[in-house]
Amino acid sequence: MDQLLNFSAATPIYIQIGERLCDEIISGNYPEESRVPGVREYSAQLEVNVNTTTKAYDRLAQQNIIYQKRGMGYFVKSGARELILSERKHQFMQHTMPQIKARMQMLGITHEEIMEILKGCSKN
Repeated sequence: MDQLLNFSAATPIYIQIGERLCDEIISGNYPEESRVPGVREYSAQLEVNVNTTTKAYDRLAQQNIIYQKRGMGYFVKSGARELILSERKHQFMQHTMPQIKARMQMLGITHEEIMEILKGCSKN
């Protein structure tokens, strides 16, 4: 949790910060209705400007993932984990899978080869 994010130049930092917090919600670090780190605390952890983290938190609040209790900080909203998972699954199926399929076709990788790899992964 104390590791710094390796920020990508392709995506705004505030979006990457929001994605990281969503990852932490999905992984169970912050269950529903639990408090997430304060803006200043999270900014210090990630070594980013407080305004950038504030923008990330505001965006997550608009997406109904976190909410603010006045004077107490930000908390994970009920249903946030499922909301994040649903959106990420949708994005994966609509954007990532077509790219994977196109790459497989270009490289001549068969569905059978993929199934064998996936079977091997499930044994680990």
